[in-house]
Amino acid sequence: MNITIAGVGAMGSRFALMLHRAGHKVTLVDGWKEHVTAIQKDGLQANLNGEEVVAKLPIYLQSEVDPTLSNDLIILFTKAMQLEAMLADIQPLIHDNTAVLCLLNGIGHEEVIEKYVPRNQIMIGNTMWTAGMEEPGRAKLFGNGSIALKNLVADPKAEQAAYKVIETLNSAGLNAQYTENILYAIYKKACVNGTMNSLCTLLLANMADFGDTTPAHNIVVKIVSEFAEVAKHENVDLNVTETVDYIEKNCYNRDTIGLHYPSMYQDLNEHNRLTEIDYINGAIARKGQQYGVDTPYCALITELVHCKEQLLGAK
Repeated sequence: MNITIAGVGAMGSRFALMLHRAGHKVTLVDGWKEHVTAIQKDGLQANLNGEEVVAKLPIYLQSEVDPTLSNDLIILFTKAMQLEAMLADIQPLIHDNTAVLCLLNGIGHEEVIEKYVPRNQIMIGNTMWTAGMEEPGRAKLFGNGSIALKNLVADPKAEQAAYKVIETLNSAGLNAQYTENILYAIYKKACVNGTMNSLCTLLLANMADFGDTTPAHNIVVKIVSEFAEVAKHENVDLNVTETVDYIEKNCYNRDTIGLHYPSMYQDLNEHNRLTEIDYINGAIARKGQQYGVDTPYCALITELVHCKEQLLGAK
């Protein structure tokens, strides 16, 4: 399959390498010039579960994409605030038969994608894989994960296309599955991001170290409860106890991903970049106002992350 990864950060790098190693033709598009230059020069490099790998893959700045590229699948992996600019730049790559899969962190991205892609070609989902960037052109990839996805339009042809994408992802060992209740999966992943990403960013901690603190459990319960109350207004039944248990069992485990510093931590504390907080905790705070739901924890966390962005001069 001809696949374009739009947004080649840590997670985009993981998917690019795994799909390339499975024999698919992978093209990369990104807006970070230093990153693009490094990959053009030395290939996409990574520590993949302890194995040093290098893949010479074609890569373009998103403002300089080759309009003649043929794409069966585009996987969107930009930061949420960069999504619309990426879609505008890669518009020439989106053809009548191009499937577009969004795996971004956060909630509500389909509203942006619909401006550039026909609804019957859009698939939404999330991934529980982890990844980190060490420097331009080099990622650190470890552990296992999974993907849940679904076609946006309830249509047999769109569903068939989604299963074809799943088959492609699974050929690379990416553990994808079709999920009817995709909004539940997206909200559950957003709960992970809304606790681990934001709190580790503010506290300068990895997930396991945060989990060892005495207040951790109560804070996570409060945040997840706000997500669940908002989700009810979108017909999503998010069980608070089960979701908190999932976060604590998976994210605090030092033998798996507990020592990981989440992507928001990496963006702000290591690379001095603006974060996706407005599309995670900030989205819950906004939706809470819309639905008349109190979200004091999410609102405060959003403001604190913005304070830190400004104090650090993040761009």
